[in-house]
Amino acid sequence: MANLKTSSANTKCSGGCLCGAVRYEVVGPLRPVVYCHCSQCRRTTGHFLAATAAAKDELVIASDAYLCWFASSESTSRGFCGRCGSNLFWVSEAEDYICIMVGSLDDPGGIQAVEHVFVDDKPDYYQLNDDLPKHPGGDSLGYWFRGSR
Repeated sequence: MANLKTSSANTKCSGGCLCGAVRYEVVGPLRPVVYCHCSQCRRTTGHFLAATAAAKDELVIASDAYLCWFASSESTSRGFCGRCGSNLFWVSEAEDYICIMVGSLDDPGGIQAVEHVFVDDKPDYYQLNDDLPKHPGGDSLGYWFRGSR
């Protein structure tokens, strides 16, 4: 993956769902955490989403007996455990990376949040009181993988 802007976190890590039926390893660098406030992410998580990401070819699914995929749009899918319901992945056919829910990592230490996206979709029941950049849409996401900012 060219120009991946990575965090200082481990370049090899593991994670999985709540019940342990789905396990994965990442064998490359992780993107810093991005908070997404879009309506789809809110519906799949129950709040806003916190995700890191890795190159698709650097994610190794170690146990997938219960890994299910839901096509949330024409070109994107969300991966989750069909046994316990844990939200694990978001992937677009058009991108060379896969988003990984940071809460599903066994040890998310060292990964820092860097921005909020789709804040125009954020409901008014919570406030964003941190100093991170806040973007109305998701245009900034490409920066982390293509240096497009």
